[in-house]
Amino acid sequence: MKDSDFYIENFMLYCTSKNLSKKTLMSYEQAIKLFFIYMHNEFQIDEVAKVEKIHIQKYIQYLKQRGKYTAVSNPESEKINHPINRTDYKKELSITTISNYVRDLKVFFNYLFHEEEVLIKNPIKKIPNIKSERKVKRLISDDDFINVMKQFDVTTFHGYRNYTVCLLIFDTGIRIGEALNVMVRDLDFKHKSLLITNPKNKKQRYVFFSLEMLRNLKHWIKFWDRYSDSEWLFPTIRGTKLEERNFEYALRQAGKRANVDVHPHLLRNNYAKRYLLNGGDLASLSQLLGHSSTEVTKSAYLDFTNEEIGQIYQRYSPLSNLTKKLR
Repeated sequence: MKDSDFYIENFMLYCTSKNLSKKTLMSYEQAIKLFFIYMHNEFQIDEVAKVEKIHIQKYIQYLKQRGKYTAVSNPESEKINHPINRTDYKKELSITTISNYVRDLKVFFNYLFHEEEVLIKNPIKKIPNIKSERKVKRLISDDDFINVMKQFDVTTFHGYRNYTVCLLIFDTGIRIGEALNVMVRDLDFKHKSLLITNPKNKKQRYVFFSLEMLRNLKHWIKFWDRYSDSEWLFPTIRGTKLEERNFEYALRQAGKRANVDVHPHLLRNNYAKRYLLNGGDLASLSQLLGHSSTEVTKSAYLDFTNEEIGQIYQRYSPLSNLTKKLR
């Protein structure tokens, strides 16, 4: 076993003991393994103690030039995920993705320095955090959303399931991981509410859905009950939990057929932006989205375009509202 593999395994056991989410564990393992694959290929270094600051700086430069999905931490995954077929294959990594890689490496090297005590110097200590790029969250138009939804064959189990998942995210703003974790017992039709358990921190919260969503959920449950016996609200036809990557692939394929660039988080973004555009307040939105604070919500969604600001203004113009009372 390589020296790096030994310490990666120790680190993953340490993180597991901290009860971190499966998603966080996967993120850590992938980022660290990709880094040491680079270290082995470029510098023939497999020992954690030989990593220096200059290596990490060069790795960051490499990431800025590397295309998406052109490097994998587990070669076997290529046989399952077929990254070459993705529409964004070889596209430039975003600054946010690079920032996340560096963040994960910092956690690992801090662990080696403080917990394992195998490093004389922490090579990543003076590597500055990479400031994530700020982009205005784009809205998917009503026509584009409807067009994407029309691509799902709702006469089939898979098509109807994926269609309903999309509607639920669009109506409630929950994360894709949260949507696929929902069990039938979490539904409260009387109060049109849903008990959500965050897969990352295990915290629970209630979200609410519309009367139209209530109808769709009731129809879906009646439909899938003929095909699958499962506790999950959105199971596979075998009754097991649907994996995020499988749903995301189905949604992206639907978007491709509709000529619309769409992914699960875009639906969540649209929920949040539309909630604020329609007059919803930041505090309640933050709670509904499951954010740790309103500051998180503020930094993520208070970035309206000029057109959106104009729409809000026309709705809440002081003079317009006063004139209604004067007439």
